Amino acid sequence: DGYRNTNQVSDDYRYQDGNYDAPNDGYYRGGDEPAQEEDAQSDVTEGHDEDDEVYEGEYQGIPHPDDIKEKQKRAPAVADEYRDRADLMAERMEDEEQLAHQYENIIEECGHGRFQWTLFFVLGLALMADGVEVFVVGFVLPSAEKDMCLSSSNKGMLGLIVYLGMMVGAVLLGGLADKLGRKQCLIISLAINAAFAFLSSFVQGYGFFLFCRLISGLGIGGTLPIVFAYFSEFLSREKRGEHLSWLCMFWMIGGIYASAMAWSIIPHYGWGFSMGTKYHFHSWRVFVLVCALPCIASLVALKFMPESPRFLLEIGKHDEAWMILKQVHDTNMRAKGEPERVFTVSYIKTPKQVDEFIEIQSSTGTWYQRWLVRITTTLKQVWDNVLYCLTAQYRMNTLMLAVVWFTMALSYYGLIVWFPDMIRYLQDEAYDSRVKIFDEEEVSHFTFNFTLENQIHRNGEYRNDKFIGMKFKEVKFEDSLFEDCYFEDVTSSETFFENCTIISTVFYNTDLYEHKFINCRLINSTFMKEKEGCHIDFEEDNDFLIYLVSFLGSLSVLPGNIISALLMDKIGRIKMIGGSMLISAVCCFFLFFGNSESAMIGWQCLFCGASIAAWNALDVITVELYPTDKRATAFGILNGLCKFGAILGNSIFSSFVGITKVVPILLASSALVGGGLLALRLPETREQVLM
Repeated sequence: DGYRNTNQVSDDYRYQDGNYDAPNDGYYRGGDEPAQEEDAQSDVTEGHDEDDEVYEGEYQGIPHPDDIKEKQKRAPAVADEYRDRADLMAERMEDEEQLAHQYENIIEECGHGRFQWTLFFVLGLALMADGVEVFVVGFVLPSAEKDMCLSSSNKGMLGLIVYLGMMVGAVLLGGLADKLGRKQCLIISLAINAAFAFLSSFVQGYGFFLFCRLISGLGIGGTLPIVFAYFSEFLSREKRGEHLSWLCMFWMIGGIYASAMAWSIIPHYGWGFSMGTKYHFHSWRVFVLVCALPCIASLVALKFMPESPRFLLEIGKHDEAWMILKQVHDTNMRAKGEPERVFTVSYIKTPKQVDEFIEIQSSTGTWYQRWLVRITTTLKQVWDNVLYCLTAQYRMNTLMLAVVWFTMALSYYGLIVWFPDMIRYLQDEAYDSRVKIFDEEEVSHFTFNFTLENQIHRNGEYRNDKFIGMKFKEVKFEDSLFEDCYFEDVTSSETFFENCTIISTVFYNTDLYEHKFINCRLINSTFMKEKEGCHIDFEEDNDFLIYLVSFLGSLSVLPGNIISALLMDKIGRIKMIGGSMLISAVCCFFLFFGNSESAMIGWQCLFCGASIAAWNALDVITVELYPTDKRATAFGILNGLCKFGAILGNSIFSSFVGITKVVPILLASSALVGGGLLALRLPETREQVLM
């Protein structure tokens, strides 16, 4: 009695009206059977000697039913080569539908326990690294601009280049995850991010730093689609919405971590070293290194986690998938104190394999030719997956999701950049309102050795005065006379001499460069030993306020995360998206009353807290709407579109700072309303098994 007969094997699972008629033969029966008594022995093991003993649930290399059919019916199997591809795809889709329901039952038998929680924290670190990446450049810019002498356009490009890399990485690595595997592609993604983030902390030139942040963003861009696809395939239907929402909290933790590290490291400018005048390693570079730690930790921990068994079944690797599912089952049962419970699954349905795999022998061509063929073949398969998401079956869902993702990103990322810029603008207005104006002052034989700040001097006369070891900050001299004066060791910021006459004056070791003298007459004046370094004036940012705003904005999403996790499976994904986006749109209108720093911070926290539920529900529904072999690809496409919306939002909203609040507020609120109403037309997926 080595194997059961062919007819029995082929009829082990009969899929009828969405249910399985399970065989009553000691194999997988869906978990509805009563638990055996502790001392009871199964019929399988009874009566055998030690050498022949076969334990219930132990995998004994039982042939896959499809393999038995193939051996028994060789003629039809050969005829598959001549069958129409549409027929093969139809058969595969039927197999996938059967697998989806069987896999759901298997995951329920495996239970939810230690294994899922371990994977939860490992993938959470990867998601945390994604959250950190969004904040890194914004936090280091005030310090990096001085080290690298960055103009406004250079700073703007550095802020956008990360999103550009994340956009490309989401599409490329998300697509590869459906062909090479979740774990392998996530390791590649995290390794790229960690390597180039580490390298960017040491490079000195702007161009190389920009390139490193671009590739670092490309790497981290792939984590979001892979993480959600990966984790969802270890969750049962009743746990999926809640636990994917809990996973989203790590993005918030990443923002809090980045804010806390920036506040504790960057202001300590002395935490670094210099090698001559060309190489500087200041505290902001230490911060960049520290921000790579979550990525490195996730990368190391991921080495001990298995591949997604759902993915392995899709590509026909039945035995590997079975072993991983047994590992999940045994890990959870041991943690629950029930190590005697056995894994009752003997075989699992695998879909018919349609793809043509090209294997090149080692004797064929050169090594780079073989790799070139493999790479081009894989990229073609990824492109086919991208096109598949736009076929008739998925076109409508893909287009609606694309609009919802885009409108959400345009509003959210646009506003989170607009909030700090508006707070900085309000600060500048308050600062300018406190300016001191001096008219027609006459000063002679006086030594200035203290800081002059936020002043305007008009029609003044300065004779035989000395300006030594001092600083000018936001000072302007208009229509003034300087005669026989001496400037030594002077630094300045946003300081200008306009329509002034300067006679017999010496400038020694100062940064009063030529461009700071506007329409001035210089008569017998001498400039000696100008200060070296960048000739650009930088705004004095309140670093602590920047970190505080980001910290509070990240922390404010905690209530929304908790609410969305608890209600995701109760009210559904669609109502969660629509309701959250409409509430966020209402919050936007209150921004008209944000005329102070505290008010703007308060409305930012309210907006972030209201919008996070929509983000969580979007992640969940995107995972559930697409089949396993297209899931990461579709998520990557939509997440890439999200990053494109972020680039547009950053560019558009920041251009209206100081001009008007009406356009950003109306644009954000109208986009949220339109996206929220469209989201209500999406199909509900909370009762759906993963296809």
